[in-house]
Amino acid sequence: MDYTDYARRIRAHASLGELTEYGQVHEGGRDYPLFRLIVPGERWLVITSGFHGEEPAGPLTLAQHLPDVVAYAKSKGVGLRVYPCINPSGFEDGTRYNRSGEHPNNDFMRYEIAPGEWRGELIGDPTILRWALYDGGPKETRAVRTDLARFPPPDAALDIHQDNYLGGVATYAYTFGDKAAYVPMMEACAPHATVVRSRKVDDNSFADENGFVVFHDGSVTDWYTRQGVPYTAALETTTPTPRDACDAVNLTWIRGFIDLAARGEGPKR
Repeated sequence: MDYTDYARRIRAHASLGELTEYGQVHEGGRDYPLFRLIVPGERWLVITSGFHGEEPAGPLTLAQHLPDVVAYAKSKGVGLRVYPCINPSGFEDGTRYNRSGEHPNNDFMRYEIAPGEWRGELIGDPTILRWALYDGGPKETRAVRTDLARFPPPDAALDIHQDNYLGGVATYAYTFGDKAAYVPMMEACAPHATVVRSRKVDDNSFADENGFVVFHDGSVTDWYTRQGVPYTAALETTTPTPRDACDAVNLTWIRGFIDLAARGEGPKR
C-alpha cells in the first residue's frame, strides 16, 4: 500500500483523540510522517505496530478499526497511545527493514552481562548486571523510542507483528508477565488461526503449550517489562493468514489488553 494513502486513512481518525506527528523519517527522497494517537483515560495502554514492513496486518487493523478500539477503551476508562505504523518505507515497499536496510525493531535497550560487555538479546540465561536505554539504532527506532520515553510507563503494552517464516494460518505471542492472563485471549483466537503450540518458532525461541514465547530481545515490550509494566506482549500472526482472521486475532488481543490495563496494576506514577 502507498503510505500516502495509509496516512490519509490514519488522518481520517483525527476526531478520535489527539492525532499528531511525533516525527518524520527521510527514505528514498521522501519524508514519511510518523503518527501517534493519544486518547486520555485513567489507565494507559500503549499499542505499537508496523516495525517490520512485510507484516502489514497490524497497521491495517488499526487503520480500519481504530473507532471500535477507542470506543472500547473509553468504555473501560483506559487511555491509549497508539503508534500505528513505525516503519513507513518498509510498509510501502513490503520489506522487513526500512529502505536503507536498517532493522527498526529492537534497539530499545541493552543488557550488561559482564563488566563492559553489553548485549541486545539474552540467549540462554546469563547474569544481568544492569540494563540501560539504548540511544542508537535506526531512525525509526530512535524516533519512537524517544517519544515513548517522554511518558510514564503504561499499565500494559501490546506490540502487533506477523511471522513471515512459519507458513500456514497460525498465531502465537511473545509474552512477559502472568501468562495465565493471556490464555483466554489465545484460546479465543483458535477459531481464526491455529495456535502454535510446543514447537520451535525461530532459531532461539520455542512456543510453550499455550503458544507463548519468552525472549528478552531488547524490544519495546522487553523495555517496558524492565520498567515494571505487568502486561506486555508481541502478538504474531503468520503472513499467509487471511486479513479478516488477522483482524479478529489482533482485535481480540487489543480488547484483552484494554481489559488488563483497566486493572490498574501498572508501575507507580
